[in-house]
Amino acid sequence: MEYIKLNNGVTMPMLGFGVYQMNDLAECEKSVTDAIQAGYRLIDTASKYGNEEAVGKGIKNSGVAREELFITTKLWLQDAGYEHTKKAFELSLKNLGLDYLDLYLIHQPFNDVYGSWRAMEALYKEGKIRAIGVSNFRPDRLMDFILYNEIKPAVNQIETHPFNQQIENNQFLTDNDILHQSWSPFGQGKLNVFENELLNNIAKKHNKSVAQVVLRWMIQRGIVVIPKSVHLKRIKENINVFDFKLDDTDMKDIKSIDTGKSTFKNHTDPEVVKWFSEL
Repeated sequence: MEYIKLNNGVTMPMLGFGVYQMNDLAECEKSVTDAIQAGYRLIDTASKYGNEEAVGKGIKNSGVAREELFITTKLWLQDAGYEHTKKAFELSLKNLGLDYLDLYLIHQPFNDVYGSWRAMEALYKEGKIRAIGVSNFRPDRLMDFILYNEIKPAVNQIETHPFNQQIENNQFLTDNDILHQSWSPFGQGKLNVFENELLNNIAKKHNKSVAQVVLRWMIQRGIVVIPKSVHLKRIKENINVFDFKLDDTDMKDIKSIDTGKSTFKNHTDPEVVKWFSEL
């Protein structure tokens, strides 16, 4: 495993395990246990996913000491605001069966994010969270946060994959010492990422799978990545990316397939903001 240091000195694994849309709770619990036993140390969930309790059980079943793990969850927008955030945090902690979090993120850049951030700063100072950050924030919103809060976000988790590479966003995050973390590293399986001819040729060159090439490409860009799978074979495959490196030609070629377009939702679209508020 490779690690990266956050802007507050906390060390975070470069590759973790995501549980988005793991709605079968028994399957989620087993997958988390399988992932940790396969070597993953970063587990990423969210209150909105509805599976924090299953994640907590999977962590407990793994038999791995808590201090070896890096656990992330996220605050949903309906829980925004100072008091609501504190209550939501305690509920997430209870569901996970943990005494502290390694990383707590504001899930969406809407509602009273400033009230939420002040609560998260307080929880951080109390030692209940080792690092705090955001998710789905565009550079302008993030700069606003940097300028007008006491504690700068340690992480911004955003959609990043070969077809939406976030090149300018990545540079902004690097310039401002905020870690770039990817969600949906395979673009939710859309745009036929696993059938892409270029990625398949690179995979054959290194005797790896397309998934492994994509994850390695992300890691070499300094981006933390959290692939998801419920299949043990793929769980093990996805973490087996630290025994090879992509060369400059590979990196340049992958850059050529960037469309700069989301495969999910445009967070700057007012209708999308309304849609999120109704979830």
